[in-house]
Amino acid sequence: MARPRQFDEDRALDAAMEAFWITGYEATSTQDLCDATGLGRSSIYNTFKSKHDLFERALARYMERKNAEMYALLESELPARQKIRALLQRTIDDECAAGADGRGCLVVNTCIEVSAHDPSVAAALERDYGARLAALRAVIESGQRAGDLTSRTDAGTLAHLLIATIGGLRVSARAGIGRAALEGVADAAMSGF
Repeated sequence: MARPRQFDEDRALDAAMEAFWITGYEATSTQDLCDATGLGRSSIYNTFKSKHDLFERALARYMERKNAEMYALLESELPARQKIRALLQRTIDDECAAGADGRGCLVVNTCIEVSAHDPSVAAALERDYGARLAALRAVIESGQRAGDLTSRTDAGTLAHLLIATIGGLRVSARAGIGRAALEGVADAAMSGF
């Protein structure tokens, strides 16, 4: 008879997500995952099947949490322009917070490190991008109809611009670009809306 699990799978998944987020997929060893989760190798492999499966589940959890934060802001009563600026500001604040550890965004990091050679991860990132794009497009279209956003550029193109700007802010911050320069980028991006 198999022994029942003696650990919290959600806590283990959160710990693995942190490990991957800090060092990336390739640099995170199975031993690192054991250390982070407090589990033995057999428990990790019995529960999550493989390092890759664990990574995909951790990435999905990260995307779910980050997207929930974004959707909450996008569904708020703020005008569209303020929602967009708040997204940019949140990115800057996250990257420049006192004690920020420089790990950036797990999605951006994964796009750079893993997606080019891992079709299943690339597909998950593409689905995530599509969901964020649709939500941002809806806010932009609403703002254009209300006159809050005056750009005549297609809302889909502006949504792509916003996602690219957020990713660029995150990468720039990891490269050591300071808050003032990031604020200037955000302000310049807002002029396109």
